Amino acid sequence: MELTRRHFLPVAWTTAGALVWPHTGSAQTGPWPSDAVRIIVVYPPGGLSDGVARTLAEQLGLQLGVPVRVENRAGGGGSVGLQALARARPDGHTLAFSAVSPLTLRPHLGAAAHDWLRDVEPVASVMYTPVLLVGTPAFAGRTFDALLQLARSRPRALRWATSGVATAGHLVLEQVQLGSGIAVTHVPYKGGGQQLTDALGGQFELLSTNVAPAQLRYIEAGRLTPLAVGAPQRLAVLPQVPTFEELGLPHANVASLFGLFAPAGTPPALLDRLNTEINRALEVPAIRERLLASDNLPVAGDRAAFSRRIEQEWAGNRRLDRASIKP
Repeated sequence: MELTRRHFLPVAWTTAGALVWPHTGSAQTGPWPSDAVRIIVVYPPGGLSDGVARTLAEQLGLQLGVPVRVENRAGGGGSVGLQALARARPDGHTLAFSAVSPLTLRPHLGAAAHDWLRDVEPVASVMYTPVLLVGTPAFAGRTFDALLQLARSRPRALRWATSGVATAGHLVLEQVQLGSGIAVTHVPYKGGGQQLTDALGGQFELLSTNVAPAQLRYIEAGRLTPLAVGAPQRLAVLPQVPTFEELGLPHANVASLFGLFAPAGTPPALLDRLNTEINRALEVPAIRERLLASDNLPVAGDRAAFSRRIEQEWAGNRRLDRASIKP
């Protein structure tokens, strides 16, 4: 599968480094950026992804010389924000920050209102975020094996919260069910902020969450119990927590890939410029340190590499049986 490619008139560069578009009637003319840039974050404010997006926005504003504003559009596992992006003008002034799961998982669940591989353009990868499974105060167990034992003795009694349908946390849940034969009850949220509050209040037993400073603080305080992590290897900050691969569930060993996207129809030369600026921002020590400090891996690269990662993840998710997956 390939992302749709479109052809555009050539663009020129000014000596100041801005893009200038040829006159085509309704098409944009003049240098880019000509106005503030908007980044739609497809998650609620206050979470890890929101914080990363705001840090990137600040740095991109310095690089581009225009304000770069963040707008949160949460809901639908990222679909609400991506719909807003798809409706935006493809002029480089509107981007979206999202995990790739709405593009790579949601279509396999029959839950996609749009073909995001047609409606948006990958611009640049930003980070891989390990997916951490924790027990809340409502879960009496201390290990992943205890989870399996309880789930087998009481099918669907355990409530497992995620940040939404077709998110990486949802993918982990489904792969655990497929790989172990257990059945749990999915509790989808519209993002990470409220689900963490409810987790601490014991509103459900299990939670898929991204590794982030707040979660780590609650683990250290004993309010959340880490059970497993999706990562290439155990995290240095949680060396006692096994990966899903170690637990015999390699397909659940998921790390969430985040990146920036533009509306379909954005000229390739502008997409390349955006990619260059985002990669430049990821090299800034303060941004790299922010990501690495919370066990998130910065992932720079060109647009083609980002598209390949998306296509590979889409293909890998095809093994999920749509009929067996319930929102």
